[in-house]
Amino acid sequence: MQKKGRLIVVSAPSGCGKGTILGRVLEDKERFYYSISCTTRAPREGEINGVHYRFMSREAFERELAAGAFLEHATYCDNYYGTLNAPIDEHLAAGQDVILEIEVQGGMQIREKRPDATLVFIVPPSLEVLRERLTKRGTETPEVVEKRVAQASRELAFVDQYDYCIVNDDLDAAIADMFSVIRAAELRVDR
Repeated sequence: MQKKGRLIVVSAPSGCGKGTILGRVLEDKERFYYSISCTTRAPREGEINGVHYRFMSREAFERELAAGAFLEHATYCDNYYGTLNAPIDEHLAAGQDVILEIEVQGGMQIREKRPDATLVFIVPPSLEVLRERLTKRGTETPEVVEKRVAQASRELAFVDQYDYCIVNDDLDAAIADMFSVIRAAELRVDR
């Protein structure tokens, strides 16, 4: 009998290093499937449909939404974002662990719809460290950095709704912690 995969939801404020941590985990492409979100926003330079996002028209997204095709969805800056059920279910049934990198609103929807999911929240050591990281990136204005820090503060209020919290103070330790969480999910009795 083939084992069913696990659904692992990862949330983190912008600048917490979730992309770097997940990049290391996702090197094992046979074991893990990275779920690609759908969005109605326009592709940014260098983004590829089906790789970075599944880009959809607003009308197509709303049709799928009305049909119940989304596991979770949210509106951010006047654009829809969401995760389709079908690819998730397909990869779980094939025994792959599915990793979703989504914001807390989607995480809470999944908590309700899929209580067997493992929810992981990655946090910075402090908001000041987060501010420094965002500033060092050099990709946003000081005003945008402050908006992101304020948003992070709001998102951190949801940390107690998650199963695990990883503090990314040391990248190698945070990566090891992520692998530990995945192993702990494998050992859960409710499986």
